[in-house]
Amino acid sequence: GELRDKAIIAVLLSLVGTVLYLRVRFAEYGYGIAVVVSLVHDVLIVFGALAVATMTGAIQAELDLSMIAAFLTVIGYSQNDTIVIFDRVRENRLHSKAPLRDILNDSINQTLARTILTTSTVVIVLLILFVFNVGSRNVLEAFSFAMLVGVISGAYSTVYVASPVLLWFEKRAEKKANSRNDSSKGVTAPAKAVAAPGA
Repeated sequence: GELRDKAIIAVLLSLVGTVLYLRVRFAEYGYGIAVVVSLVHDVLIVFGALAVATMTGAIQAELDLSMIAAFLTVIGYSQNDTIVIFDRVRENRLHSKAPLRDILNDSINQTLARTILTTSTVVIVLLILFVFNVGSRNVLEAFSFAMLVGVISGAYSTVYVASPVLLWFEKRAEKKANSRNDSSKGVTAPAKAVAAPGA
């Protein structure tokens, strides 16, 4: 129970630190919120996969210090992968007047080769580590399984979770700005009195 509570606190603190870091780096909260949503997604995917694998007897996993390290490592990996794409988004927005949707698509395509290469090499290492430890019921079995699921989840959550959340957040901010502008334009000066004909 103590380890569980410390794991929850560690994950929450890392998410808060992520938002603050990205707020300073990108000067907007939208990027940080998008990253945190994808990180929460990754943590839940890993936690769910561990629960299913443990209940079915595929692996033996306990919430110990190694598992806390696996969760935090998954958060760091996924965050780094997302920041690479968001950095490219920020650069492309400085040199393009295109809508954010198109900029996101271009940025993802420009960094796709890097994402595939990085993810595939990490997955190969983790897969080897898992294959040589599955059934041994040691710490590396659960750790490599959690990392394997987390790296795969982190690779697609950048594209399919963080980017759509950023797009939604930006559209929401634009709607709020437009509604404020419309309300300010709606307040017009009082109409001048018009003299009646023949007066």
